Formats: sequence, C-alpha cells, structure tokens
Amino acid sequence: MPFLPPSARIGYAHLRVTNLARSLGFYADSMGLHEIKRDGDSAWLSGDGHTTHLILTEQRGAIPKPARTVGLYHVAIRLPSRPALATVFRRLVMHHVPFQGFSDHLVSEALYLPDPDGNGLELYRDRPREEWTLDGDQVAMNTLPLNVENLLEDALDERWTGIAPGTDIGHVHLHVSDLNTAERFYVDTLGFEVMQRGYPGALFVAAGGYHHHLGLNIWAGKTPPPINAVGLIAFSVVVPDSQGYEDTLRRFDQAGIMVERGESEFTAADQDGSRVVVNQ
Repeated sequence: MPFLPPSARIGYAHLRVTNLARSLGFYADSMGLHEIKRDGDSAWLSGDGHTTHLILTEQRGAIPKPARTVGLYHVAIRLPSRPALATVFRRLVMHHVPFQGFSDHLVSEALYLPDPDGNGLELYRDRPREEWTLDGDQVAMNTLPLNVENLLEDALDERWTGIAPGTDIGHVHLHVSDLNTAERFYVDTLGFEVMQRGYPGALFVAAGGYHHHLGLNIWAGKTPPPINAVGLIAFSVVVPDSQGYEDTLRRFDQAGIMVERGESEFTAADQDGSRVVVNQ
C-alpha cells in the first residue's frame, strides 16, 4: 500500500558546481533553463520561468566526484513532448555539447550527458501512459537503442526562446551502498511505491503509478565521495496534500530518523548522506 499521495513528485535538484558562470552558460544559455533568482554563489533555474527546478551553488576548489562513489548518478530533466526534447537536443548539438548515450526505455526516450562539472544528466520525454505496459505488477522498462536521427526530425523550426514550458525534474537517480537499506528509507519511510525490480542491482520507485521518481542502484560500490566533491547537495519531494505531508513526517519520527524541520518542509538524509527535502 503506497503511503505518498498520487500527486507527490520531484520538485528540484540542488547541485554543487565549481564555477557558477560556466554552469549558467551550460544550463541557461545552451539548454535554455531560465534564471529566476541569484543569491551570492547560488542561482535558481526554472523550466517555466517561476517554479524552481534546479539550484546551482558554486564551491570554488570543489573536486570532481570519483566515479566509484555513492551519491548522484543523474538528475533527469523531463521535457513535455517529443518535439520539445528534439529541439533542445538539436540546440545542444549545435553548441557542441558532448553526449554519453541515447536510450529507448519503452516508457520514455532519453538522452544522457554530463554538465561542465561531470554531474550526470538525463533529458527525456515520457510516452503517453496508455502506451506503457505492465510486467506483472511492475511497469515494463528496458534499455534499447534510440534512433536519434528520427528524434531530430521532430525538432521545431521556430525562434529559440528557451526550454519548453512544462519542463520539470522528472526523477533523480542515485548510487546507493545497499538496496535493502535504501528501500527501507525511500519506500517504507518516505512512502514511494516499488515500480520495477527487474534491473540487476537497481530499484525504481514512484508515487501515483509513475514509472519512477527515484532510481536507486548499487553499480558504483559503497564508498562515499569526498565532502568537497561536486554533485548533489539535495533534492526535493513535493507532497501537496497536507495530510500526506503530516503522515510522511510522522513516519520519519516513528522510524527514529532525524529530520531538520523548517516552515512547511523538513529535510532528512539517507544512509549515504543524500539529503531529501520534503515540502508542500
């Protein structure tokens, strides 16, 4: 029985970067996210011009995140349509942005790339839910080659004004040290529902029947990254339902997991130190 209300979703991801100006050149100028706020060494970016979807905080002297460490695998930026995905893909290619892979996941079409600091990103669009299929009680997913030439044919021929409205953060994917411990935190306590166990060494969980709001995998081992490495500072889970929010907070209290309470939000860390901000 899932605990989170169906309306729960990922809100924003907060990343540590080494050079804010360089990162804004990538995320805002090339990708087309809109800067909506600046405060010191941090910038707030949005897909729609008013909702925070990405926060970048500069830490001079931060080091690259070692490959075989827990923490961020990728932040997945979800485009509202195939033409929207194709259009930003074409723009990034024109800006000579390198890509790492292209996949058809049955439920979605996805492009993989690093940001200037090596933080993993996925750009994707969902197929309509009526096209998803079930494998028993789980959403069927796969990793198949993506026809990028066919995708680019759907790019829109219109003046570039930024990334498409409706763009948001669809999911976050984490390297974790232990799947069972991660499941206790993200499913039993936070309240997501398991959607897919079929990938070796991975678990996909979500609210509201989505294919996944969180990916969790043990592919990178158990070593924590250095505290001054670039990567994920935190990500947020939005629980718009007031009762659902209070119930979630109560589960953390009952599990004995320490939280930092704020106004209409609280923050908790999983077993590997990844911080989750739950807000309304």
